Amino acid sequence: MPGLLLDTLNGKPCDRVPLWLMRQAGRYLPEYRALRARKGGFLELVYDSEAAAEITMQPIDRFGFDGAILFSDILIVPYAMGQDLAFVAGEGPRLSPPLAESALAELEAVPERLAPIYETVRRVKARVGEGTTLLGFAGSPWTVATYMVAGEGSRDQHAARAMAYRDPAAFRTLIDRIASVTIDYLAGQIEAGAEAVQLFDSWAGSLAPDEFERWVVAPNAAIAGAIHARFPGVPVIGFPKGAGEKLPAYARETGVDAVGVDEALDPEWVNRELPADMPVQGNLDPLLLLAGGDRLVARTRAILGAFAGRPHVFNLGHGIGQHTPIAHVETLIETVRGAAERGGAMTGGDERGARA
Repeated sequence: MPGLLLDTLNGKPCDRVPLWLMRQAGRYLPEYRALRARKGGFLELVYDSEAAAEITMQPIDRFGFDGAILFSDILIVPYAMGQDLAFVAGEGPRLSPPLAESALAELEAVPERLAPIYETVRRVKARVGEGTTLLGFAGSPWTVATYMVAGEGSRDQHAARAMAYRDPAAFRTLIDRIASVTIDYLAGQIEAGAEAVQLFDSWAGSLAPDEFERWVVAPNAAIAGAIHARFPGVPVIGFPKGAGEKLPAYARETGVDAVGVDEALDPEWVNRELPADMPVQGNLDPLLLLAGGDRLVARTRAILGAFAGRPHVFNLGHGIGQHTPIAHVETLIETVRGAAERGGAMTGGDERGARA
């Protein structure tokens, strides 16, 4: 029996708005911190399928979210493509050799590095309840390429943007290769039990309009089209963070089934500009969830009101912060689910009144 989240992603009318949070399985949960202290570092957890399945289920067991998203990382794809991957405490991920200094052809693919992720999906599928949708995910090619080229995260994606301008043919080869691996990777997750998948394009906002079309829209369209051809009925959520005014074109041209919306966009504008029947996901500011209080409740109700009348998955505008209090998450859940009990969401005017 499909869950509420899956029905919403398929555009079906539902009696309440489903809810899950990006990075919901992670450092803000004391049970996650305890498990990590026993098991070791982040990558060790990702590759321990039993532990990764447990982490995936922790927020479901605690909060009863409508979606369980696989505990993994977007850099598993370049790791399978042959780059070495390490997570440095206090500094973040490192990929070597960086492609700003080496050639893609020099990498030797290690596809077996994907196998433990599929095992995690199978383990979660065996545990997750019938009404909870199991979500797989991958990074979109542009965002993954920014890490592969620089060997690490960067504030403005300078190395990848420069390579794309300087040698667009080589960069196209890289993007196409990432897209190909990503299609197979998502297919493996779906075959293992994922019911929907999300494409994270966390650095989409750093590109000029023409480059956005070339490096964000086109490869995401290729991935979504391939997944739809191989798995009809499996929804693809596209999340181009920072897309801004380019979001409507992304929604129309990529063929994704639902669009994630970051916190910088006015939900009223998004509701006007996107196709009327397209499911949307978002877009509470993670920092407001961390801060809590009356404004958290008011803004949650305002977002619900803005998207009333279209399929809507409540989520954050990006990942939950590690210092977010559990009580604030509980307040968010009560507010979202309480809206259905009250017979509808409040409008943006209610948020202004709450601040007055």
